Amino acid sequence: MQSFHLPRSAAFGQLETLARERILILDGAMGTQIQGLGLSEEDYAGHGAGCACRHHSDHPQKGNNDLLILTQPEAIEEIHFKYAMAGADIVETNTFSATTIAQADYGMESAVHDLNAEGARIVRRALDRATAIDGKPRFVAGAVGPTNRTASLSPDVNNPGYRAVTFDDLRMAYGQQIRALIEGGADIILVETIFDTLNAKAAIFACFEAFAEHGTRLPVMISGTITDASGRTLSGQTPTAFWHSVRHARPFTVGLNCALGAAAMRPHLAELAAVADTFTCAYPNAGLPNAFGQYDEGPEDTAAQIGDFAREGLVNVVGGCCGTTPDHIRAIADAIAPFPPRVVK
Repeated sequence: MQSFHLPRSAAFGQLETLARERILILDGAMGTQIQGLGLSEEDYAGHGAGCACRHHSDHPQKGNNDLLILTQPEAIEEIHFKYAMAGADIVETNTFSATTIAQADYGMESAVHDLNAEGARIVRRALDRATAIDGKPRFVAGAVGPTNRTASLSPDVNNPGYRAVTFDDLRMAYGQQIRALIEGGADIILVETIFDTLNAKAAIFACFEAFAEHGTRLPVMISGTITDASGRTLSGQTPTAFWHSVRHARPFTVGLNCALGAAAMRPHLAELAAVADTFTCAYPNAGLPNAFGQYDEGPEDTAAQIGDFAREGLVNVVGGCCGTTPDHIRAIADAIAPFPPRVVK
């Protein structure tokens, strides 16, 4: 890719140096923290306490967590700040669904640029506050989710050749998101929760188009999701196949997140760590959800399992996904502290 010849960002070099010195800490779940705020439809839409939103829709907005960047920015900044103070070196933007494709469910396609640019700025403010306290450098990861459509599979069992989205649809939507994240000050682009590698390839392509326009190459983190006990992504790839499908992007990290708790993730992470010639990242859920969709695994239990990842030399970056909290991240940071990072061969 021509973008590999671009100068790398200052953060890229800093992150590589830090990742060789110690295991880095990623933040935890946003959804868990947002649920705890008990926000109403009026709060989400910006009609209650908070900020008025210049983007309007006839659709209900409750559940559109990304929109809180614009309507409840102080609450979102405080969540990011808590994760930073819990020990996170890398904190994600609240932009998992901030593409025109995903926001179409809420009629909020027009808000996408603002969601991403402001999302990155909010994280930077939170991290600057934390760094002013303890002097530690921290990095903004622009979160790029998988969207709610898949380019490899048909949503219609009676028409297997049908696709609800094309590669170019995804490339354009991701490009809009990534450009705005860069504008807002993201240090990293994190393509996460990948269930369909073709979607991820569209995001990677969009990254390098955006880097070329920006004139600087940012580090890219790529994180797949093993959806069940088969040990494969939804589009059918093993961890090894997944790596070989994305290694052309020369990612800063490759790894796994979501769907599984740490115990169930471990064999798939070990497979990936054995083949990847770059840093590895793992941020599992706090176990599996109970019958009510809640996560019962406490900070010490999650941390002990992720500590085993570190003890076995499987990881360079660790954090938490669904069900994890600042307390989980603090416990994880303590658990991995005695162990050196995985050696990249």
